[in-house]
Amino acid sequence: MTFARFLFIGLALSLLAGCAKNDLAEPPVPLGNFALGLNIVVADKAEMVPISRRATADEWEGAVKKAVADRFGRYQGTKLYNIGISVDGYALAPPGIPVVAAPKSVLVITANVWDDAAGQKLNPEGEQFTVFESLSGDTVIGSGLTKNKQQQMDALAYNAVKRVEAWFLEHPEWFGMPAVAGPTPAPAPTSLSRPATAAPAAPIATTTVAPAGTTASPGTATVIGARPTTPPATPPAN
Repeated sequence: MTFARFLFIGLALSLLAGCAKNDLAEPPVPLGNFALGLNIVVADKAEMVPISRRATADEWEGAVKKAVADRFGRYQGTKLYNIGISVDGYALAPPGIPVVAAPKSVLVITANVWDDAAGQKLNPEGEQFTVFESLSGDTVIGSGLTKNKQQQMDALAYNAVKRVEAWFLEHPEWFGMPAVAGPTPAPAPTSLSRPATAAPAAPIATTTVAPAGTTASPGTATVIGARPTTPPATPPAN
């Protein structure tokens, strides 16, 4: 997807966005043993979407670094984590555009995080975020008419770094917190879980009743005092 298309999507999404609330004065959300180590931002390869105010790499790096320090500098954990962010692309709404076509500002970044002591990157691949201006009375008519370039950059950097924080919260195990519990897997079949096989039935003993006054054959049981079975009458001969 090109950055020009990101700008077009921003026109639609910004109408659905809620008013932004600056939460930096509030206590930070729990993030385990996190403490900010290195704060690295690079913007020398950032692409500018057409119809935009131009910003230098130094300006973007300064804005995003400040947003990282403002948000993550509040954490006082016992372990250092290094944050690296690259600015991939941007559009800053310019002034002088008719209200009906007023563009919205957009910023695209890629974030990574490292365990400082282990020197190990925690995310396998960089995580990319696309953020737009939050909806307000100023941005409805186009922030190019109501804000200067620095104000636009600061607002976008704030939204981008807040998204990075939300991403960290999706991986609490990175920061010494319990991982989010998932569904319990079904136990593997074992010999104990197989259906029990019925034991073979014991042979049924047969009992032969001996007629009175006779001796039972060896290997047969005799019921004492039992009435002998009367054999069926022989039919008369014709």
